[in-house]
Amino acid sequence: MYTSSAKLTFFIPHAASLKDKRQVCRSIIDKTRQRFNASVAEVDTQDIHRTLTVGVAVVSGDAAHAASMLDEIVRFMEEQADAELTEVERDSSY
Repeated sequence: MYTSSAKLTFFIPHAASLKDKRQVCRSIIDKTRQRFNASVAEVDTQDIHRTLTVGVAVVSGDAAHAASMLDEIVRFMEEQADAELTEVERDSSY
């Protein structure tokens, strides 16, 4: 079993409150879950209204497949988010 995970940090310049941030968070998480069979959740910076940190995890029987799926998910989230992707931290384990 192979797992690949990433922690993505987004900057939301137009968020004036945590309510604005939750809208962006809910949207990107729901879109990602709907399109991919992956675990996605807000994992950090819950109290900072312009910073969104999302964790993504993929499990596969093939390391290359897990890595390529994670790459595709990161690309998708960057394109779909109403925010700027500022940092991506990746981790893989076998």
